[in-house]
Amino acid sequence: MEKVAEAIQSVKLSEDQNGVVILDQTLLPGLKKYETLTSANDVWDAIVKLKVRGAPAIGIVAAYGVYLGVKQLDPQNTKELHQGFLQVKEYLASSRPTAVNLFWALRRMEEKLDLTLSKGHSIPAILEELREEAELIRLEDEKVCEAIGKHALTLLEPGTGILTHCNAGAIATAKYGTALAPIYLGQQEGYDFKVYADETRPLLQGARLTAWELSEANIDVTLICDNMASIVMSEGKIQAVLVGCDRVAANGDTANKIGTSGVAILAKHYGIPFYVCAPISTIDLNCKNGQEIVIEERKSEEITTQWYTEPMAPEGVKTYNPAFDVTSHELITAIITENGIIRPNYQENLKEI
Repeated sequence: MEKVAEAIQSVKLSEDQNGVVILDQTLLPGLKKYETLTSANDVWDAIVKLKVRGAPAIGIVAAYGVYLGVKQLDPQNTKELHQGFLQVKEYLASSRPTAVNLFWALRRMEEKLDLTLSKGHSIPAILEELREEAELIRLEDEKVCEAIGKHALTLLEPGTGILTHCNAGAIATAKYGTALAPIYLGQQEGYDFKVYADETRPLLQGARLTAWELSEANIDVTLICDNMASIVMSEGKIQAVLVGCDRVAANGDTANKIGTSGVAILAKHYGIPFYVCAPISTIDLNCKNGQEIVIEERKSEEITTQWYTEPMAPEGVKTYNPAFDVTSHELITAIITENGIIRPNYQENLKEI
């Protein structure tokens, strides 16, 4: 397991500390290629184009990105440094609106900056502390994912059939993943899970990414189309659903990749537990419910032409392409965090965790 996790590490600072190395997820599964981002512009572009994706990974690369952006501004005094930081932070925050980890990581970097400024540190010392904070965010995410996996594993029996949607694995985080963490840890313990991965239209993260990384780890994985989930459940092949999450509202509503709410509805119908694996950093108590979550809409080409040699829809047809949907708290059996398992009443228990 350790070897597998290291082999597919998605985000890390370059050895010379002048860039951030990412696994370009848009090229998978056909090509495993690492790219070095050397500016805030590069980082913004990588997030928007989904070269980096997965809420935790986005937060990590944004933290590195704000450090690189400020460093390259070459500020001559702390006032210039502070102003430059705020500009870079605002710019990176505009890359994707739904994943709360992006804003959490940028706020954390700003808090570190404010602390160092209040102590009167020199510019080189401030830059070094920003680098250390970004690196700490990555290292902490590894531990968070492992803890989520351990908690989730207590809910699963050996031989369990697990359905997952989108990709919440090692390449979406610093290591292990969130929803896939118990699968990796279970492999170490001989749990022999049978994983079913929805292909996850329209960007195919389940087909291109989840199926790829689980295959790389020699885990039993079966790829299905999104509209096959119901029959697989009805045939008794699924005993649990595990999904990741980009934002948890105060009432327990969660935003995840488009199609997740449909899976939750099916799981409820068939009496299958539906678990959301979510780091504490994705919980947004300032967001009252799912209706307040901004849902990103993406370009029509992802539906009409992107995956096809010839267009697969009439030219000029209207499209609607939301990247996420909201799963009602009423459909969620439990939310699994690094600090423990949260069950209803989410309105109260999220505050406690």
